[in-house]
Amino acid sequence: MVRRTLGAVTAALVLAGCGTDQDQPAPTEPSATYELPPRPVRPDEVVLAGEPVVDGDTSFSLIGLSTGMEQLIGSHAEFEARNGQFVRIRLVVVNVGRSGVLFETGRQQLVLTDGTTATPDLTTMMVKRQPDTFDLGAGVRVEFDLYYDVAADAEPTALRAFGGPTLTDMKDAEGTDIPLQSG
Repeated sequence: MVRRTLGAVTAALVLAGCGTDQDQPAPTEPSATYELPPRPVRPDEVVLAGEPVVDGDTSFSLIGLSTGMEQLIGSHAEFEARNGQFVRIRLVVVNVGRSGVLFETGRQQLVLTDGTTATPDLTTMMVKRQPDTFDLGAGVRVEFDLYYDVAADAEPTALRAFGGPTLTDMKDAEGTDIPLQSG
């Protein structure tokens, strides 16, 4: 009888210790992040504060805006804006997909307050040694400038971003407008 009672008590204690923790959430640890060193803002640049926006398999973070630049200096040339002013957008693109994306800087459109758009100025992009078309590999991050030559009174409001084809937009015909929000 003592053995049965002792066995029953032992079994009850063992079963009590085998309970589930369904009532308590599993502890979560923050995912590790890279520590990127801060970069100084250029004298003629305004810091942009928008959140990253995804179009296709590409994440876009607009980080800087410069307007009203009447002339630019490259490593071997100095030249004036043909249409009135240069606008420069500093951005970071990240491939968030599993395959490479053919990224075309020439497709990224500057949206102006009157609803018109401008494409990057190829000559300025070359003189300032910025990329044209490149393969953005899976998980790759690239930071660069887009240069536009627009009318002196033009006011930029957004970047219409094209991040590559998707299953619902195979020709990458639809872009995503990202507002130019200063911080």
